[in-house]
Amino acid sequence: MSFVAAIIILCVYEYGLILLTANKPVSRTSLIIFSVVMTFAALLGRLPATEGYPSNLNSFFIALTIAGIFFVEILTPRHSIERVANTFLGVFFIPWTLAHLINIRMIEPYGEYFTYMLFFTVWTTDIAAYFIGTAFGKHRLNEEVSPKKSWEGAIAGAAAGIAMTLICWDLFFPWHITWFSALGIGLVITVLGQISDLAESVIKRGAGVKDSSSLLPGHGGVLDRFDSYLLAAPVLYYVILFIL
Repeated sequence: MSFVAAIIILCVYEYGLILLTANKPVSRTSLIIFSVVMTFAALLGRLPATEGYPSNLNSFFIALTIAGIFFVEILTPRHSIERVANTFLGVFFIPWTLAHLINIRMIEPYGEYFTYMLFFTVWTTDIAAYFIGTAFGKHRLNEEVSPKKSWEGAIAGAAAGIAMTLICWDLFFPWHITWFSALGIGLVITVLGQISDLAESVIKRGAGVKDSSSLLPGHGGVLDRFDSYLLAAPVLYYVILFIL
């Protein structure tokens, strides 16, 4: 949990840094405060309803975030719908999504194995997409967003990632979920992982930057390393709950 919390903090920091570099407006106060609130909203979503704890408390925190961001903007001398939009994107796209890594890990009794499956699948997808795309990529996904990514690399990455998911299924829990369910999980991770990567690229290209930061020399920033989990983690969490 501490590791994911540190990742969220660094990713939110880099998001603010990207906008600052591009002179894009964002409410730093709201970004900090409501990133914390949205993290708790995601974590509360996995807790069962118990005495004294309403089952929709996570929805309350989401509503509080929406109201709070607008309230802070109302108090700001120069109102900006762009600042509201950038702040909304930051608090929903990063802390709420990445907090689902904790939710996945806490799924009993297989959370640890699902976490391994997620990370191994993402790594395999990225590696295969890079090498196949570099060697054989001719048809670009979207040159304006990510000029080096190709359809050949994306398809190869998805195939390799799904194969890794099935390997993890065979190693960890072949008697508890079907191979067809594992195939679906692999499809979710590989497709949404790559879309998530491109989504982060949209933010960077819009700001005119190549990397989210220089915190990891030669690898960009922390957000660059965890961008594949932004969309994959929350969807995977709810898919797992459906399967189990």
